[in-house]
Amino acid sequence: MFLFKRKPKDRKVFVIGLDCAPPELVFQQWRNELPNLNRLMSSGVWCELRSSIPCITVPAWASMTSSKDPGTLGFYGFRNRADYSYEKMTIATGASVKEPRVWDILGQHGKQVIAVGVPQTYPIKPVNGYLISCFLTPSIQKQYTYPASLADEIRGWLGGGDYMVDTPQFRTDDKDYLLKQIYDMTERRFTVIKHLLTEKPWDFFMFVEMGTDRIHHGFWKYHDPQHAKHEPGNKYLNSIRDYYHYVDKGLGEMLALLPEDTTVIVVSDHGAKRMDGGLCVNEWLRREGLLVLAEEPPAGQVLSIEKVKVDWAKTKVWSSGGYYARIFMNVQGREPQGLIPAADYERFRDELIQRIAAIPGPDGRLLGNVSYKPQAVYKNVTNFAPDLITYFGDLRWRAVGGVGYPDIYTFENDTGPDDANHAEKGIFILNDPREKHGGRQMAERQLMDFAPTILKMFNIPVPTDMQGKDMLA
Repeated sequence: MFLFKRKPKDRKVFVIGLDCAPPELVFQQWRNELPNLNRLMSSGVWCELRSSIPCITVPAWASMTSSKDPGTLGFYGFRNRADYSYEKMTIATGASVKEPRVWDILGQHGKQVIAVGVPQTYPIKPVNGYLISCFLTPSIQKQYTYPASLADEIRGWLGGGDYMVDTPQFRTDDKDYLLKQIYDMTERRFTVIKHLLTEKPWDFFMFVEMGTDRIHHGFWKYHDPQHAKHEPGNKYLNSIRDYYHYVDKGLGEMLALLPEDTTVIVVSDHGAKRMDGGLCVNEWLRREGLLVLAEEPPAGQVLSIEKVKVDWAKTKVWSSGGYYARIFMNVQGREPQGLIPAADYERFRDELIQRIAAIPGPDGRLLGNVSYKPQAVYKNVTNFAPDLITYFGDLRWRAVGGVGYPDIYTFENDTGPDDANHAEKGIFILNDPREKHGGRQMAERQLMDFAPTILKMFNIPVPTDMQGKDMLA
């Protein structure tokens, strides 16, 4: 598979992925408190990085590393329709990524690669180098490394302790437990990365730290004075800030191990912002007469849409919840009991967009909801896309998919405690000792520009079907 040998003086590129890291914290609020990230910015280039639609971990990292949009990749979130039936859903693991990712292309050109924790790298696929899988790994009792023997080395590097692909449960009210899990996970990942940096050959090294995402979701209300549930002077006021200090210190230890001419990139898949509440999208659809149940859920109980009996012969629209809403229309000739005539599809969809946009908040003012047609935002639309992808309240409102709520608004998350939603812009920092960038801020880029930029650095032709462009051109 890998036919080329590594040239001894090839360029090295080290990519630091910080899931969910927002420009507001890294570029603005805490820049001067993060000496290593600040140093990379001050002598490099940096910009905001627009995420995918939807702006969530899956599909954003896969879109970034393949330079293909979610429609081309064929998945639109963690859970996706498996077909046009009403029940079947699939989880978008690494097996769903059919397009080559940047390290695959580098490996085919003889570059030695290391990837650690990049989302959608489980199940394991061979690389020309080493790989440690991501938070989607069900257990490290499964094969989570390539080669498989790397797992034994990791255990040795950790003194016999277990590697952590994720925190066991980040939606918990036990915040002391959560903090310990996040720090333990990050410490172990950073220890392993430092061993890989110094003990394994590599030309391209990319890792993604999930702790930044987990701490945002778990502690944003304690950190953000604008959050509706913020308590001044609370015990966890500086929890996110202290963790960023810890991460920056760990990054400094890694940077000290790099050859002096290494190009360093820092990137995030999306940003973060406070969550003001949840809009119960299926409850709204019921009130609009678009979703009809065959029987009501038991009094006082909230059930997921999958666990209630829907009268599909009378239902026109239903939704899955999450940080955004996936809106599905019941179309004649497509769904088993389709109700919307295919000839009326676009008219109905346009009307639905307007109705969603007109939903007010609890105060009576418009929330500012935006719905995207997949055909309008993707180059291709494959597999079984939602009919609409909807952001509620400029992503300050979560889409709550449960049925049985007394109102269309809720201020408790349906999947457990969660203080933050995702934001559309992440971060990009590039520091190349071979170039004198001088701490310049660039105009916004899109995350699909990442992979072509990497390939250009290695003088490898960019495949013509990549949708991004070289950020530095």
